Amino acid sequence: MFNKLFRDHPSEVGESYGEHFAAAGGFGVKMIVGGIACVVHAVVPGVFITTGSGTVKKLYDQMVAKRAAKREANIEMRSIEWVI
Repeated sequence: MFNKLFRDHPSEVGESYGEHFAAAGGFGVKMIVGGIACVVHAVVPGVFITTGSGTVKKLYDQMVAKRAAKREANIEMRSIEWVI
């Protein structure tokens, strides 16, 4: 049960628990800040005009870039030819 809750998912995405905590926590804080900006924008439409959408785009781009880098690393690992 411990592994399922704390180790399996970070391992699946190629991270340690600490690395995953930092990445997910950072995403969470950025989402909260972007969400607050959206709520303020709802009340005062002239402020934070692109903050919410900009936050979503940046987080999406980071996630896609990380996945692409991981995929490239996996392809390189599989394509290494061993010569003795």
